[in-house]
Amino acid sequence: MKYIGAHVSAAGGVDKAPVNAAELGANAFALFTKNQRQWVAKPLESSTVSAFKANCQRLGFVPEAILPHDSYLINLGAPEEEKLIKSRDAFIDEMQRCEQLGLPLLNFHPGSHLKKISEASCLSLIAESINLAHQAVPNVVAVIENTAGQGTNLGWSFEQLASIIEQVEDKQRVGVCIDTCHAFAAGYDLRTHSAAESTFNAFGDIVGFEFLRGMHLNDAKTPLGSRVDRHQALGEGEIGLACFEVLMQDARFDGIPLILETIKPERWAEEIRLLRQFQVATA
Repeated sequence: MKYIGAHVSAAGGVDKAPVNAAELGANAFALFTKNQRQWVAKPLESSTVSAFKANCQRLGFVPEAILPHDSYLINLGAPEEEKLIKSRDAFIDEMQRCEQLGLPLLNFHPGSHLKKISEASCLSLIAESINLAHQAVPNVVAVIENTAGQGTNLGWSFEQLASIIEQVEDKQRVGVCIDTCHAFAAGYDLRTHSAAESTFNAFGDIVGFEFLRGMHLNDAKTPLGSRVDRHQALGEGEIGLACFEVLMQDARFDGIPLILETIKPERWAEEIRLLRQFQVATA
C-alpha cells in the first residue's frame, strides 16, 4: 500500500487537516499541530482532538499515514544551553501533541552547530535530545528529516543520519524521512532511474530501510550538490520524474507517508494522481 498525500493546512484547528487532505484525493497527509513559527501554543482542546480522530476515521486516514512536523524554531543540536533547553522542551511538547492525537510519528529537522561546536558534538546533542524526549513521552517515533546541508544544518549525509541513530537508545522509536529535494541538493543524484536506485541503495546500506518512516516528494529548483533548499513542482525542476517513478514502483516505500511539499498547492491533487499512475505503470 502506498500512502500518498501533501502537507496540508491546519488553519482553524488540526481537525481541519484530514478534511483538507481528503479533498486532494490523498490517503496520507502531513500537518503542523501548532503554529510552526512560535515557541509556545495553547494546549489542544479535547473537542479538537476528538474531532481530529473522528475525521481521520471517517475519511479513511490511518495513523501511520500521517506525518506531523515540528516547529522550525527547534534546534535539538543547539550549542547554547538556553536555546537547547528551550528546543528540547518544545520538542517534548510536540511529541505530547502527537500522543494526544493518536499519531505515532513526529518529523523534525535534526539541528545546526552554528559554527560553535563540532559536527560530532552536534550530532551527539541531537541524539541526546531524542533520548530525553523518548523518556518524557511514550510511543511516539522521532523521525529525522534529511537536510540540504544549507548553512550549518546537519543531517544532510546518510552517514550523519546513521550517526544520530547509532546514539539513540531506543532504536524502535527513531526513524528517517527522506526529502528528495534535500537529498539532491546535498549531492545525491536522483535524475535517472539508475541514479535514483543507486542513491536509495546507498541509503539502505548506510542507514537501513528499516528506519525509513516517511518521504517528502519534491523536485528541486537548484542543481545537484547546491546545498540550497528550494522545492519545485514535480517534473519542473532539476530532478525530473524518473526518481518518482522508481520509488512508486519499489516496495521498500510501501506503508509509509509519501508527502508532497511542492510549491504549487493548486496542483497537489494532480501530482497525487500522477504518482498513482507511476505506481501502476510498468517499470
